[in-house]
Amino acid sequence: MTVVFFAWAGLATAVFALPASPQDSASQAATRSADRAKPGTPPDELAPPASKIVTRVEVVNVPVTVLDRRGRPVIDLNKEDFEVYEDGKPQAIRYFSREMRQPLRIGLVLDTSNSARPSLQFEKDAASEFVFNMLQGRSSSNQIFLQTFDATSSIIQDFTNDPEFLNEKIHGLKAGGGKALYDAIYFACKERMVRSGPPANTRRILVLFSDGRDVQSDHTIEEAISMARKTETLIYTIDNTAYGYSNPAQKILERLAAETGGAAQDPLEVTPGTDIGTGYLSHGQIGETSQNKGLGAETGIYSATRLMQLADSLEAIGRELNEQYSIGYTPTNDRLDGTFRSIRVEARRKGVTVRAKPGYFAAAE
Repeated sequence: MTVVFFAWAGLATAVFALPASPQDSASQAATRSADRAKPGTPPDELAPPASKIVTRVEVVNVPVTVLDRRGRPVIDLNKEDFEVYEDGKPQAIRYFSREMRQPLRIGLVLDTSNSARPSLQFEKDAASEFVFNMLQGRSSSNQIFLQTFDATSSIIQDFTNDPEFLNEKIHGLKAGGGKALYDAIYFACKERMVRSGPPANTRRILVLFSDGRDVQSDHTIEEAISMARKTETLIYTIDNTAYGYSNPAQKILERLAAETGGAAQDPLEVTPGTDIGTGYLSHGQIGETSQNKGLGAETGIYSATRLMQLADSLEAIGRELNEQYSIGYTPTNDRLDGTFRSIRVEARRKGVTVRAKPGYFAAAE
């Protein structure tokens, strides 16, 4: 018996081709003998027709992250420790694994607008380390693409598993003009993630460096989130706002992460101090130095701490992605009507945080 699988939007469909019965085989053999006697019969017409029974088997694949109170991955849970709900209704878990994880398809999206100019070098250095950690050599099954955005979005490097080549492109980045954040997310999901292979076979991730502000996108935040959900892409955000500055747009970054199943990192949210000698300067201090410039604010301890915290945020994301569980279930609602189905995953262990994709679109064929 042959089984052919097709996948779309996290759902797998199987078509079973069954062998013919003995009676059918005898009849088909006689027909083929007669056909061979007819000159000019095309070879394809001599092949026995297969009796087909089409059965729809749908499996929703859900990568799941479990973290303890300190944000460290919890990796010792079993199938019985999880509960899965679709649209509020419990689902039976059919597949579970702590080791067999789908390859990662990561979009590294960096803000290169004018407002990001002071932090761009720190971002490039941290992103470079992240790339080497996630690819671990050219033999990695993971792939990363590099995208920048200011007034427009640009793919600097398409999907690759070559860390050296990708890092050459990262270190060549320069700051540009305006800021169109929502367009960048929409573009990354629609133009790259949708071509990264079936979502049932890969994990799609956007890692976004931004302060969350948008001044000129054609798309809205709702459209950006909708496109991320359609392509089953989780968004991880890293706020690049400087020390001591309030950032109302941080709520935007948190929303992008929460509504797609990712996480929001804010490595610079805590002002490390106001000691002028160390260069730790906050908003409103000493005139021009309120811009975190001068007195060593762009060098020395300040720079080293800033780079370290950005790198720590990326390391936390990488650790989370490398320690995910894989859960699969067949939904009780088997209609492929194109609607969005919400997913909620809970762990029976107390004191842990569970993250998973918020749902999927039951796309009709």
